[in-house]
Order: sequence, then structure tokens, then C-alpha cells
Amino acid sequence: MARRRASGFRGAVIVLASFIACAVLASCGSPRDAFVVGTAKERAELRELFALLDSAGHDPIQRFAAVRQISADLLTHREYGRLTVLLTGLATRSPQSPESSDSDVARPGEGLAVGAAGVDPYSAWYLFTAAFAYERQGDAPIAAIYYDRIIKNWPDLIVDGRSIHFECLSRLIETVTSPERRIEYYKDLLARFPDRVDMGRALFLLAKEYERVGDWDLAIKTYARFLPYFGASIQGYPDAFQYARNVIDFYNSPKDWAYADLQALVAKIKAALAANDAYRLRGLRAKVNFFAVDWNKDEIDANSQALFDFGEFMSGRISSAETLDPGSGPREAFLKTWGWSDRISTWYLYFRKIYFPADPEIHGRWEWAGIYFGERMR
Repeated sequence: MARRRASGFRGAVIVLASFIACAVLASCGSPRDAFVVGTAKERAELRELFALLDSAGHDPIQRFAAVRQISADLLTHREYGRLTVLLTGLATRSPQSPESSDSDVARPGEGLAVGAAGVDPYSAWYLFTAAFAYERQGDAPIAAIYYDRIIKNWPDLIVDGRSIHFECLSRLIETVTSPERRIEYYKDLLARFPDRVDMGRALFLLAKEYERVGDWDLAIKTYARFLPYFGASIQGYPDAFQYARNVIDFYNSPKDWAYADLQALVAKIKAALAANDAYRLRGLRAKVNFFAVDWNKDEIDANSQALFDFGEFMSGRISSAETLDPGSGPREAFLKTWGWSDRISTWYLYFRKIYFPADPEIHGRWEWAGIYFGERMR
């Protein structure tokens, strides 16, 4: 039902554009006068271009050359409304096929000509530029409808070495908010343009979208595909590689160190400390992504992952505070301990609630996730 509504809305937009085109043209003495703007010289140049367009007849290359220059002039004057009317009118003829693939690519000078079937091989470019104009005037949702329509209904077109479908998919990923649709576009982009896309970035962001829809199996598989692209730069995710590795490691672990009750976990740790039992402490800490850092360092730093032996630091009696630190909250908590090594006597044990919706039995439980060395900075 939702797909039918969306399809109907897309169709309504195209019909509306055609209606506006007819209204604009009907209001002018000459159909071309509606698109002639600028200074006297610029208007004269536009009239010459429209004359070239009219004289091109069924020659798609000449028509495209004229339309491209007209479009550039209208964009320069920010005549976005006029431009969308012009271009959607040129592209309202039937597309070649309801499906498109890499084998459908049309290039300047190749492919179909405007003929009895009424197919212009540059229709994808006309609609793409119209969508760009909608974006420029602040109508990104309408632009997205056109980008989606181009991908699904028109064969790809290479202009100046750039694929129209690639550009449409890239813009859709940036503008569409639905994770389900973004997954669809990322998958299309990766399958069709593996040599043009930033593979590491695309794989990581696709995995994030799978996370958002709760498909953890596919998220983990996609993060695993991302790991070989170590060093990939992903805006907003400076620690993408470490994040992906942590998620994969946690997903594949038994997670038998998680406790439903934080106080029960803290009590077991205090008992192990009182008994000076390093072995029991190792059994209580998180087995994946456990860290040990100074307060001024990042817990997800690759160098912070701790596999040390507690026994090396338990030369004397280890004491702990009676209660959790006042800075503790509903999702994380700290327990002050002291009496460890001579160099750094005070350690704060760090606890946090596990965020892992993939497993409802684990999600929301508590884990001893790490250690902060030294007095806590307030």
C-alpha cells in the first residue's frame, strides 16, 4: 500500500509539472518567450538557442547541445521554476524501459534517436538537471522523487564522463532519511559502481543503516566487509574501524560476563578484591573491548585495549569505596579503588549498560567495561 501511494505521488508530481508547463506556455505570446530572460543580449542569445533547438528536429545530439546551454543560462539567472518546466516538458515522453542496468548506458553520440517511439536518449539528463534545480530552490523531497524515477525508469547516461545514475544514487543517499530506502540505494551503488564509489565509506555507512533497521546479521556481515578498508576516512566517524571491529567482536562473543543487576556485579568484584583474587577479577571483566586508560585518553583508542594480568598490580591489599561514585548515572557507573601499584595507586572501575538490541537478553545488562587510572577529573 505504501509503495502504491509513493508511486502515485511521484506520478502526481510529473503530471503537475506538465500542467504547469502548459499553463506557462499558454500565458505567453510565443511558447519560447516564457524562458527568455536576462539582458537584451542574453535574451537574443536564448532566442538563438531555442531556434537551434527547434531546427534540430529529431537529432538528439543537436537538441541536447542546445538544451544544455539553455539550462546553463537559466541556472545562472536562478530561474529554477522556468528551468524545471522546460526540462520536465522535454522529458515527458515515454522512457525506453521500466528497468535500467549498466548494459543500458547511453553515451553522447550513441544509443537511441528521437523517433516514432518518442524516446530521447538524453531524457535522464533533462530530469536530472530539473531535479538539481528543485534542490537549488529548496525542494529536496521533489528532487528525490525525480532522482528515484530516473534510476528506476530511464537507462543510464554518461555525460562528461559522469554517470547520471551514479549521481542520482549519491544524491539520494545524502537527502533521503528513510534507512530502508538508503539501504536500497547503497546496495545499488555498491553493485553497479564498485570502481567509482568510496568502498570503505559506503560499506561502513550501509552497515550503520542495517543497525538502524535492526538487521544485525547483515550489519555484522557488512562491517566485516568494511574491515579490510583500514584507514578509510568517514566524516562523523573518526573511529569507524575500531567501532566496526568492536561490534563484530562483541557480536561473536558469548557475553557471559553481563549482569542484570549492577549491584550484584559490584559485590562480586569487591569480594574478589578483598580476597586478592586476580583470577576471579579476570572472570568478571568484559572479555571484549575491555579498556584501561588514563582519564585524558579515549577508551576506544586501539592502544587502550587491555589484556593485562591483574595479579601484577595486586602486591598489597586493594580497597574500594563503599558506594559507587556520585558521578554515576543510569547508564554508566564508577567505583573508586586504591592500593594497586606504587606508580598509580588509584583506579576507577568503569561499568556501563550494554547497548545491543540484536539480543534482547543481553541488551540493557551491565558489564565491567574498563578502568580509568588516577583520580577522577571533575
